[in-house]
Amino acid sequence: MPSPVILHELSEIFENLKLTRIFIVIMEYTEAKRKFIQAWGTLGSSWGINKAMAQIHALLLIATEPLSAEEIMEELQMSRGNVNMNLRALMDWGIVNKELKVGERKEFFSTGKDIWDLARQVSRERRRREIEPILKVLEEVHSVSGDNKKAIAEFKKVTKDLHEFTGKVDGIIDKFTRSEQAWFYKLLMKL
Repeated sequence: MPSPVILHELSEIFENLKLTRIFIVIMEYTEAKRKFIQAWGTLGSSWGINKAMAQIHALLLIATEPLSAEEIMEELQMSRGNVNMNLRALMDWGIVNKELKVGERKEFFSTGKDIWDLARQVSRERRRREIEPILKVLEEVHSVSGDNKKAIAEFKKVTKDLHEFTGKVDGIIDKFTRSEQAWFYKLLMKL
């Protein structure tokens, strides 16, 4: 049996290891959280939203409870105006909700945690903002007329091809936004 002194020293070493392990886990979470928010901010530009807007969404996505504008400002080191403007934009996109807490004068904000619902909502919004307007323009310009028959024929061919392609993309987005997750994964497996 080891001496009481050795047992005491081992006990201290294990205790220090527990404290160190807890400290490392906290540091790892903080760093992981920062990296996730930064990466989501960069990804946001692929959605057609700005970096600050995506960073706010990322913070709300990983938050365990709704956050106030002040909490968002502090966490992301953003100005009040920037946070408020981007929260309104996120609500316009339909991916952030305003919540009221009993006894609180502040407004709180949250987002859904279901990534499938998020992807469908972003797709619906991008369709509304990007696909539908271009389809409308392509339909309007197709009935062009003028003296330069060759230029008009080329213009009509290109705009007709774009309209057909955009219409197919619109149909795919429509199916995706109305689909269930299982259908989409089955479709991907066929590819």
